[in-house]
Amino acid sequence: MKAWTIAAAAACLAATSASAADVARRPFGTMPDGTPVEAITLSSAQGNSVTIITLGASVQSLFVKDRAGKLADVALGYPDLAGYIAKPNYFGATVGRVANRIAKGRFTLDGKQYETPLSDRPNSLHGGTKGFDKVVWQVVSTSGGAKPSVTLRYVSPDGDQGYPGTLTTTAVYAIDARGDVSVSYTATTDKPTVVNLSNHTYWNLAGEGSERGALGELLTIPADEYTPTDATAIPTGEFRKVAGTVFDFRKATVINTRVRDGSDPQIRYGRGYDHNWVVSRTMAPAPRVMARVEDPVSGRVMEVLSREPGIQFYSGNFLDGTITGKSGHIYREGDAIVLEPQMFPDTPNQPAFGSVRLEPGQTYRNDIEFRFSAR
Repeated sequence: MKAWTIAAAAACLAATSASAADVARRPFGTMPDGTPVEAITLSSAQGNSVTIITLGASVQSLFVKDRAGKLADVALGYPDLAGYIAKPNYFGATVGRVANRIAKGRFTLDGKQYETPLSDRPNSLHGGTKGFDKVVWQVVSTSGGAKPSVTLRYVSPDGDQGYPGTLTTTAVYAIDARGDVSVSYTATTDKPTVVNLSNHTYWNLAGEGSERGALGELLTIPADEYTPTDATAIPTGEFRKVAGTVFDFRKATVINTRVRDGSDPQIRYGRGYDHNWVVSRTMAPAPRVMARVEDPVSGRVMEVLSREPGIQFYSGNFLDGTITGKSGHIYREGDAIVLEPQMFPDTPNQPAFGSVRLEPGQTYRNDIEFRFSAR
């Protein structure tokens, strides 16, 4: 039997075991420095399940039913730890300290300039070269019952990747009786710093091993504006209307109809979509729907909710066929999409975008919900 088949069977067995026990923990491998990595599977009463690995506090799998009640794993990833170490790609990861890009890796806080390592051409992406996706988080606790959950923590020391302040971060993943999955990020600091956390799961509602990519899915983003970028994916500072452009997803639209429209230089810059949509200019008082995705073939629907003002939509433009996923399927361009609720990219350098500053005594929070259904 092929190795990936064995791994897939093991993942299904873990999901089945978790279904009976609500929460199941198992070893997932060992880092090169000897640090053990765990996998925690949370299961709902109606069959959906999510597995979190402690490397990057990452979603390793997420099983959701289609209209016929058939389960499929809709999150891209690897069957074992070796893949996450060799080619991370932010699969399912918690990204930070500052999600998205910081121009030239530099920002100023209280008159002092800080630099974080460049990890995306001339810019810093997702916290630098060793962001929160590449460290092992500690399991603080797990809880079963009606809403199984796991709480993970990572303490980022002062100066980590160039950022000031010791930052204590928690990620609480949970699954409810409906099978909806949530992650709540919190952070506190001992000196002024900048924080912008999000989740970077790659979604394909047809199933991560499906021959159908994600670009045939219907996407809705209730945003009147987006933030255009320069050729290095840094926002220009403009708030541009989506009306009349390939960025208008206010009505459900098949992604494939626009993702390769080279008439817009913004699409050429990113080889597809890799932009921030402005759902609002400020934080909302409660989580609201920021994006909706529907796979018309399986009937699976996902809604993404958060209080954040922006959502980054990335159309999987750099999946290049060099990665083999959990089911033995080679991931190629457009095989998945990413939807990241967050503050706008490069906010530390663009006051018009708001602020990602965090003071001692304050608590940063980003609550993200992934609601699933089938039509």
